[in-house]
Amino acid sequence: MGKFFEPSEILEFAIRIEENGERFYRQISKRFKPKEVKETFNYLADEEVKHKKIFENMLSKIEDYQPPQSYPEEYFLYLRAYADEHIFTKEKQAQVMAKKIKNIKEAIDFALQIELDSILYYLEAKNLVSTDQVSILNKVIDEEHRHYLKLSEMKKNL
Repeated sequence: MGKFFEPSEILEFAIRIEENGERFYRQISKRFKPKEVKETFNYLADEEVKHKKIFENMLSKIEDYQPPQSYPEEYFLYLRAYADEHIFTKEKQAQVMAKKIKNIKEAIDFALQIELDSILYYLEAKNLVSTDQVSILNKVIDEEHRHYLKLSEMKKNL
């Protein structure tokens, strides 16, 4: 069986996750009037830009890195399928969802799902990056957790 995965792909997927999140958050911040909603979604968009830069920096240092452990091809296929089927589907693209969403609650619910999908993907991706990059990825995961909590609190206050 041929090689289906390059370690750099996990970072390329992470960059796409962050780009998609930023687009969604920017569009939602323009659609709804309450100041708290605008500020929160603009803040989250800015955070996605920071994360994208982190992943681009990690990608620039990856070169020919190979994971320290041997993983079956199914594991790599799982990560690719997870990204393609749960994060990057046409139905879940930022522009499509931002237009479909009818109210703030729906926006928050979708944003919560984006954050959860990102956390799950990054937790799995930790197995495939170099040890010095694991701590960087842990920081991004911690920030995604804080975003989830911020959105959950906003939802409670609706």
